[in-house]
Amino acid sequence: MTTFVDRVELHVAAGNGGHGCASVHREKFKPLGGPDGGNGGRGGDVILTVDQSVTTLLDYHHSPHRKATNGKPGEGGNRSGKDGQDLVLPVPDGTVVLDKAGNVLADLVGHGTSFVAAQGGRGGLGNAALASARRKAPGFALLGEPGDLQDVVLELKTVADVALVGYPSAGKSSLISVLSAAKPKIADYPFTTLVPNLGVVTAGSTVYTIADVPGLIPGASQGRGLGLEFLRHVERCSVLVHVLDTATLESDRDPVSDLDIIEEELRQYGGLGDRPRVVVLNKTDVPDGRELAEMVRPDLEARGYRVFEVSAVAHLGLRELSFALAELVGRARAARPKEEATRIVIRPKAVDDTGFTVSREEDGLFRVRGEKPERWVRQTDFNNDEAVGYLADRLGRLGVEEQLVKAGARAGDGVAIGPEDNAVVFDWEPSMMAGAEMLGRRGEDHRFEAPRPAAQRRRDRQAERDEADQAFEGFEPF
Repeated sequence: MTTFVDRVELHVAAGNGGHGCASVHREKFKPLGGPDGGNGGRGGDVILTVDQSVTTLLDYHHSPHRKATNGKPGEGGNRSGKDGQDLVLPVPDGTVVLDKAGNVLADLVGHGTSFVAAQGGRGGLGNAALASARRKAPGFALLGEPGDLQDVVLELKTVADVALVGYPSAGKSSLISVLSAAKPKIADYPFTTLVPNLGVVTAGSTVYTIADVPGLIPGASQGRGLGLEFLRHVERCSVLVHVLDTATLESDRDPVSDLDIIEEELRQYGGLGDRPRVVVLNKTDVPDGRELAEMVRPDLEARGYRVFEVSAVAHLGLRELSFALAELVGRARAARPKEEATRIVIRPKAVDDTGFTVSREEDGLFRVRGEKPERWVRQTDFNNDEAVGYLADRLGRLGVEEQLVKAGARAGDGVAIGPEDNAVVFDWEPSMMAGAEMLGRRGEDHRFEAPRPAAQRRRDRQAERDEADQAFEGFEPF
């Protein structure tokens, strides 16, 4: 059964916003007390957060679909709907978030670092929030927006100070088991280690982490063996340690050629040329291994490598190696730039930025794209004529009709608002935006008007009777 997963595709869905409520306050002696529909609640976000207790992406390998809760709809009595609960997904330290095209969206390093993978939808406004001096009693409310749907790829890059690289069965797992308290599986056959192992080493006052990267063989950078799957775990390490087997039974291998092959794979993978290297000649407790180590050491030192002869089995040379690695880790940490205070970058919009675009497509259709128009369309209940009129007014004030005229649109032309896969299409009439005002003062109800004095009511009734008498004057019955 799989116990370690360092790459998964995750399908996340944020919560939908709750719909606004269209309601009129009713109370004893106040049968029509005005609009009191509450707003809908916000949909929950999907948030990825670094948790030090999590070391693998296994949970998301088994359950790749995650969804936050929806916001509740608004209610009468000016009661707003409850916001949806955010869904917080813990991920290991060193997780990189990418889109399906491979673009990096976030690099999560450090406990508590978080990233909003999917934004919850806004709640719709209730008719109480839509009321104004000219629209006293709106008979509609706005719909809640749908939450984001995102497909993201999570890749785990181990956060360690030192990486052990080398051929299978070179003794990397044995070395990490004696330098630290880690207990990896150790056996005398290749590819015993199938997942990176991490250990914590204490050398004097320096504490650092060490990891072994399994499965590096010729062609690993092109996908041969297991190397390509785990080479990403080397990227964050400050020091690279070549573990070379001086007691190999394979006649076509020797420590120098092994080093050259692994270095070539690291070069082809890229981005690791600036890391300091250390060479460890392992298994020197074997007589043949000790002789071979003494033979190749001058050649390796001539290349500029710092060489250590050790034996993980006999615990030879480990103290010197541990303190040498601690020294290199200390230098790397001191060379890192100090974290600066978080900066807020303000990028004001251009003066002539309308917030939307109008383009003419090959089939003659005019398409309106922009955050506001598309959001307003999603919030509109097209079964409610008053809501459609409100949308028309908003688009008119934004200047959509003016831009359509400039783009060459004529009466009867098709206009689409939104992306191709989810757009609202209608036949455009030049007067439809301003013509919405000719429908009257939408949302007003004469029942909400202040009561007229009795004398005024009598005069109005008399005027109505006089008009009726004039209408029937001269009319002869059959």
